[in-house]
Amino acid sequence: MNPTLEKCNNMKLQKGLCNPMNGMNPQVDAFLSRTTKWRKEFGRLREIVLECGLTEELKWGVPCYTLQKSNIVLIHGFKEYCALLFFKGALLKDPEGIMIRQTENVQAARQIRFASAQEIVGMESILRTYIQQAIEVEKSGKEVKFKETSEYKIPKEFQNKLDELPALKTAFEALTPGRQRAYIFYFAAPKQSKTRESRVEKYVRQILKGRGLNDR
Repeated sequence: MNPTLEKCNNMKLQKGLCNPMNGMNPQVDAFLSRTTKWRKEFGRLREIVLECGLTEELKWGVPCYTLQKSNIVLIHGFKEYCALLFFKGALLKDPEGIMIRQTENVQAARQIRFASAQEIVGMESILRTYIQQAIEVEKSGKEVKFKETSEYKIPKEFQNKLDELPALKTAFEALTPGRQRAYIFYFAAPKQSKTRESRVEKYVRQILKGRGLNDR
């Protein structure tokens, strides 16, 4: 870790005690140079996170900040908002009531969303507090307790196919829990049964080959 950033972290995140320009990753520089919609907001969020002593990387095509190789928070943008996403957000205290769970299937991550750079500026001290809390959670070794795959309801269209094809059931049960959950969420998402059936049929062969939803 950059010594200056480490010193900043030890100084309890007091604003202005170190230069946020230190520790900038050239890959993130390139990412921001290509960004149009949220460039100003991303830039300010970047400065705030770097002041907290985290290591800057580019993962999944967006700026990601780590502590000893563990993911702490990332910056990403959507059509109507940009956000800080905390990987273990479910373990953080949220006295301001600003953390958002993207969907009901998200277990660990939580977002803090912004619609403008002005909004970010007005929340700087709060954001530093939340980031520091996330750092302390990571240092403590705490982990989010994930639901077992068996706790999720398998859509009937997929269950029917599992009952019809024992080999498919065997192959599905051999997948990692994460891959199993990805299929269950994907198959269950459509409102219409016909669409759910179509999705199941499309991925039968993929499951039989022992591949996850996004494996190639």
